[in-house]
Amino acid sequence: MRVVIGEDEALLREGLGLLLRREGFDVVAAVGDAPAVVDSALRLAPDLVLTDIRMPPDGLDDGLRAALRVRAVRPDVGLVVLSQHVQGQYALELLGPRPRGVGYLLKQRVADVANFVRDLRRVAAGDVALDPEVVTAMLARQDDGVERLSARRREVLGLVAEGRSNAAIARRLGITEKAVVAHVSGIYEALGLTDHADDHRRVLAVVRHLTR
Repeated sequence: MRVVIGEDEALLREGLGLLLRREGFDVVAAVGDAPAVVDSALRLAPDLVLTDIRMPPDGLDDGLRAALRVRAVRPDVGLVVLSQHVQGQYALELLGPRPRGVGYLLKQRVADVANFVRDLRRVAAGDVALDPEVVTAMLARQDDGVERLSARRREVLGLVAEGRSNAAIARRLGITEKAVVAHVSGIYEALGLTDHADDHRRVLAVVRHLTR
């Protein structure tokens, strides 16, 4: 899998490159500013672009803007933005009206290499990967049924949006799979969503609710 990395901190950029190469990725470019992210992505045709949000030249949301410019020209490229900050609005812009092949992850999650790599591969395959804290921030922007969710169901919803199966959610929360099924059914009922057996469609259904 061909990857372009955009990160202005040299040590983190090199560290990400080493990590991904070790996991079998082909890092075709590792650059330090947003214009270089766009140029590399359009010139080298990677399968995935992994970029920081706050990058030169302005140090604001240049990385996000670069990712969106890439998506406008190459909608087939997977996009994952990394950040130290949780911004629900950034997530909404990245996801757009038809979320597919995108991810918003917090930098501290990189330490969990197995899950981080799994999320990158999922995004490259067309899935959506959201950090649980990002989901919470997006939920905070909504008032259509979300206020009726209990704290536990918000937690379950976050894991659903990560792409976890019912069995995986049960293991993570230390509850039975039957309890997870009940929570998921309650979530769909509260949010007015139709349940699907396919995990990928579950994620998109939840995300579409959050972005509508």
